[in-house]
Amino acid sequence: MSSDPRALEDLRIAHSARGSGSVPLWVWALVVVLAAAGAGAWLWARAPRAIEVRTAVVEQPTAAREGGSAVLNASGYVVARRRATVSSKITGRVVEVRVEEGMPVRKNQVLARLDPATYDKALALAEAELEASRRGVAENRARLDLARLTAQRYRSLRTDGISNQADLDSAETEVRALEARLALSEEQVKVSERQVALRQNDVTDTVILAPFDGVAVSKDAQPGEMISPVSAGGGFTRTGICSLVDMSSLEIEVDVNESYINRVSPGQRITAVLDAYPDWQIPGKVITVVPTADRQKATVLVRIAFDRLDPRILPDMGIKVAFLGTETAAAKSEPPLTIPNAAVRTDGGSRVVFVVSGGDRVERRALRVGAAREDRVEVLSGLAPGERVVLDPPAALKDGARIVVR
Repeated sequence: MSSDPRALEDLRIAHSARGSGSVPLWVWALVVVLAAAGAGAWLWARAPRAIEVRTAVVEQPTAAREGGSAVLNASGYVVARRRATVSSKITGRVVEVRVEEGMPVRKNQVLARLDPATYDKALALAEAELEASRRGVAENRARLDLARLTAQRYRSLRTDGISNQADLDSAETEVRALEARLALSEEQVKVSERQVALRQNDVTDTVILAPFDGVAVSKDAQPGEMISPVSAGGGFTRTGICSLVDMSSLEIEVDVNESYINRVSPGQRITAVLDAYPDWQIPGKVITVVPTADRQKATVLVRIAFDRLDPRILPDMGIKVAFLGTETAAAKSEPPLTIPNAAVRTDGGSRVVFVVSGGDRVERRALRVGAAREDRVEVLSGLAPGERVVLDPPAALKDGARIVVR
């Protein structure tokens, strides 16, 4: 069979005709890139986003490890066993105040002075009365000496028969009268001396001294104001110069519910935490349980001593106290773990938490809880010390969800 070369040539497609109807390669590449970007955006939009959360650490109380587990928690205040509002013994006008808030003072240090003018004049009057009384004694003593000489003469004349008995009796009566008058004037001298001492004491009391070593926590009077040991003047008279606190007498007073007072005993160890310093644990022990109850609050007052005082401890600070059990009881069982109440969620009657796993994921975990203490709850099982749990877990948080710690 023969082939015609010209026929075969007619069947071949020319290069120019083939190129005019084809799609360029760069167009196909662009389509592929756009399709991949769209698929990636679709997958990103459908992928779960990270949830922003707050976390807390599972803790094991150090106080329990040191001296036993806490058998009771209570709140109270720091109080000063030795505290005084320093006032004057007399009423007067303040002319000088030498104390300021926060200033340390020593015993018998001058705190203030009152105007002594009135009391100086009263003292001068008493001294003048004393001098007059002493002069009266001298006069009566001279009269008595003269009366005794006169009586002695009448006695001699009576012996010689020159004078009568009536004159002798009159002379002796005068002696006895002057003796009584002399004794009276001598007693008046003693009264005047006591009066001078009293007025001198009033002048001394115009200088107000510190009764003990301490720190001034308030300044209650200013120069020019009246001060009195009793309230007077319709509220315009001050009753104190300043308030002093002996910082070495600071202790804790706690009101314990009478239902739990059987857990407290004198000498029991405690751990205290000031509201101002929540990370500072302060050791101490129970001084005494005051043997009376408050019927309105159904509480019993407990006094607690610090093992060692610190300048950061100030009167009237709020403080939380954990009463510790014995070391024997602590040795029998490990102290319980605690987590914030905000980390626990109730799901279907069980307690669950979300534990941070791998840094950006959470694991839903069931746990058993014990007693609640303040804003924390004991964990009996389900967690380990040092793990981090999510606080206030949102409703959208599920097992395995991605998170971002805020």
